[in-house]
Amino acid sequence: MNLKKLILAGEGVDLDFKKTITFHHKIAKTMVAFANNKGGKILIGVMDDGTVKGVKNEEEERFMLLKAGTHFCRPQIIPKFTEHIVDGHLVLVAEIEASDVKPHYALDDQDKWWVYVRVKDKCVLASKIVIDVLQKAKSIEPVIINFSEKEKTLLEYLQANEKITLMAFCDLIKCHRRQGSKILVNLILSGIIRVHYSDKTEYYTAA
Repeated sequence: MNLKKLILAGEGVDLDFKKTITFHHKIAKTMVAFANNKGGKILIGVMDDGTVKGVKNEEEERFMLLKAGTHFCRPQIIPKFTEHIVDGHLVLVAEIEASDVKPHYALDDQDKWWVYVRVKDKCVLASKIVIDVLQKAKSIEPVIINFSEKEKTLLEYLQANEKITLMAFCDLIKCHRRQGSKILVNLILSGIIRVHYSDKTEYYTAA
């Protein structure tokens, strides 16, 4: 692993920098977001701007991460640790693998459990639709879609327009939120549409 090259590339969908671990619930959010996506690496001893400061107490950092993964993540997440010397400083790398028991929840400072996903370099709170996708993606049962006028109307709309939100979709086909969500979940699982985030707004496009 060329760690210096990774650091120069900056934080992203599978890379996060931490100068040090100070709060279990904050790092748990990052761990959960990586596990719910395709995995990622947390570099401890690196500033947000990529400046390498190094780890002062490597054992304490490991303990904080392990406690976060076992007590603040549900199901538990156990990171894999490696140590690297970058510019004369010790950097601790915690690798979080993509999970096969999604979705993972993180405990916040109000004792509430939330699901997060990684979007670019941010940990984003997952919507009910995304949670349903994560849950159903574990099933070995194929998703069978009977294309009704509702699905056809959506696909025709996306051919003429770039994107659509859940609320706009429900208005388009004159249905309740629950029914609209179910249709979107099945289409996402089938790879027909994709989910995106922008300024805290979730929207959908043709795949």
